Amino acid sequence: MDDKYAYSVLFIEDEVELRKNYVMYLEMLFESVYEAGDGEEAYQIYKEKKPDILIVDINIPKLNGLDLLEKIRENDPVVKAIVLTAHKDTDFLLQATSLKLTDYLVKPITRRALQSSLDKVLEELNSFTMFPIKTKVLSDGYMWNYTSEELICNGKIVSLTNKEKVTFNLFMNNLNHTLSIENIIYHVWDEYMEGHEDSLKTILKRLRRKLPKEMIKNIHGIGYKIQN
Repeated sequence: MDDKYAYSVLFIEDEVELRKNYVMYLEMLFESVYEAGDGEEAYQIYKEKKPDILIVDINIPKLNGLDLLEKIRENDPVVKAIVLTAHKDTDFLLQATSLKLTDYLVKPITRRALQSSLDKVLEELNSFTMFPIKTKVLSDGYMWNYTSEELICNGKIVSLTNKEKVTFNLFMNNLNHTLSIENIIYHVWDEYMEGHEDSLKTILKRLRRKLPKEMIKNIHGIGYKIQN
């Protein structure tokens, strides 16, 4: 094919020959194709490459296909997913309903069946405008969702007050840069008044309790920053 689809695909399958065969096929169709042989490797590639399409075998080592998709779906409702399964299992189908699958295929699969599933994926990608969720992965299982302005720890939302959220969002928009006390106060309160420094210290104290140790750093005589 002279023209390939301008999407990226991650193919996850532990059977080496089968994986290589289908990766070669997918490389004829798509601009970028990645591969993984187990769930943990796949998750690392997913985080690094952010593919548009996942093709996932259920029975893969280290992290099975459904658990992998559940982990990805905690923060990404957009990526398209096709699942490969050895059995037409009712329990699997019930578990998979929450994973927003475009399709599932019972192995052994043919190229014609895979192409049919890919056609469904391409139709979805071309029919809807999807806005990717912008996130930043932090240490110790923490993540900041810029879109919803939510702090997430191991898949669960950390409760923040409005002032804590405004303050933390300011830090995340200036990651690794030191912010002066005055700049933070003007951002949070739109003015500088007596008592705001003490209020800011209280906010930072509460935030520190909700974050990994020493994430918020005090730069002596200058201000504060989050370094990641």
